[in-house]
Amino acid sequence: MAQPHHFIRMKRHNLLYGRVPKAANSSIKAALCRLLSERPPKGTKTTSDKFWQHETNQETELITLRRARKYRRSHFSFSFVRNPFDRLIAAYNNKVIEIEAPPLPMQNMGITHGMSFEAFLDALIETPFKHYDVHVLPQNQLLCIGNQIVPKFVGRVEQIDVHWAELRDLLARRGIDVMESLPQKNVRRSDRADLQSHFNSDALIEKAMQIYGDDVRLFYNDVSVEHLIQNVPLPAIDPLHSAGLKLSNWLRSHGFRR
Repeated sequence: MAQPHHFIRMKRHNLLYGRVPKAANSSIKAALCRLLSERPPKGTKTTSDKFWQHETNQETELITLRRARKYRRSHFSFSFVRNPFDRLIAAYNNKVIEIEAPPLPMQNMGITHGMSFEAFLDALIETPFKHYDVHVLPQNQLLCIGNQIVPKFVGRVEQIDVHWAELRDLLARRGIDVMESLPQKNVRRSDRADLQSHFNSDALIEKAMQIYGDDVRLFYNDVSVEHLIQNVPLPAIDPLHSAGLKLSNWLRSHGFRR
């Protein structure tokens, strides 16, 4: 299976964005559109892969995680992550409950419209990551190669206002002027308390941790699993800054071990 092209490369700005679906991805792409020398015509679907690969007058391209790693010295790279439990429920509600048929990659995983949440988790557990639909692929699989993290900056959706402002300052020093605040795109779920109704047993939590445990330990090690499932505001934390590819310093300071 060919490696998916998860990173947007903005050639003129030497900028890489590691896309994480269900983690403010549509909003961030809308902001990046402002960096194009020609704004897309009204009505253009700027969230589509086709747009970023073929419809930006060759100013951008979609590249793989491994190729993004090769550009790391010459480009600034960033991404945003989301509470893994919240991201999982967002994908389940949107792709399994709301729409009439799940995307084909999910169907190939054995996922069907309206299936129970536990059956959904079982389908994920039984599927190798290489066959995952991107909306449910663990975030470390999108952003890390072994013990190497590709983006130099990783913010959290839960602190996106603060972390976006910090990212904006870093980019401004490079002469890249992004929007002061992100537009609200594809915001569907309003009841953030529904995590507890889905993760209502230790068995369900354990199943989710089989899949997303590394995401929790890497990106949310400062809070408990119970705190994440309650989906209440998180304590302030700086974004992940990684000057070098190795995760070791970040991991040691956050108690994570691979």
